[in-house]
Amino acid sequence: VQLVESGGGLVQAGGSLRLACVVSGFTGDDFGIGWFRQAPGKGREGVSSISSRDGSTYYADSVKGRFTISSDSAKTTVYLEMDNLKPEDTAVYTCAFEPDRPRFTWGMRNYALSPDWYDFWGQGTQVTVSS
Repeated sequence: VQLVESGGGLVQAGGSLRLACVVSGFTGDDFGIGWFRQAPGKGREGVSSISSRDGSTYYADSVKGRFTISSDSAKTTVYLEMDNLKPEDTAVYTCAFEPDRPRFTWGMRNYALSPDWYDFWGQGTQVTVSS
């Protein structure tokens, strides 16, 4: 499985960016994609995730209401629309892939936003928000 991110860049606070994660090399029907970010000197943070099976989505509290994750109908590209960006959103954003593991009834959000849930990772794209 290969993942390629695009759409990062420099934007002023309050602005918007749309990141894309193109998925290739997967022969199954469904999968999950997570977006993670890592700022300099900080750990990796789960930002959002989506399941292509049922469209379920999860968001970190820090981005809820500002970021929207979606996928195209062909299930080849996952987008992260980021609105009302803040300087603290500055980070390298990376998408990750998991092969549609069975979902848990309880606590699924914690799994979906954990790096350990994912098997394959992209190279990342830089997002810089100026104040």
